[in-house]
Amino acid sequence: MTITILGVALGELIGLAAACLTTLAFVPQAVRAIRTRETRHISLLTYLMLVIGIVLWLVYGFMIGDLPLILANAVTLTLASAILVTKLRYG
Repeated sequence: MTITILGVALGELIGLAAACLTTLAFVPQAVRAIRTRETRHISLLTYLMLVIGIVLWLVYGFMIGDLPLILANAVTLTLASAILVTKLRYG
């Protein structure tokens, strides 16, 4: 038995909520890095690994057709990539 709320499976809603929270967590860092161009306290290796990992999660999301996984990782990839590009450009 699947629990639904407004026609959406509870598991799907939990996935979307988790995706929103973990994705939005990158917004303050991305905005700050882009505005100030200050990235000396950001680890290049960490963001390289993070971006590669996000790409893999995105590919996996497409492979299994999981919308919350796809949406979260597409947006997170954009934000993390912006931070990485800022680090590489102004590092």
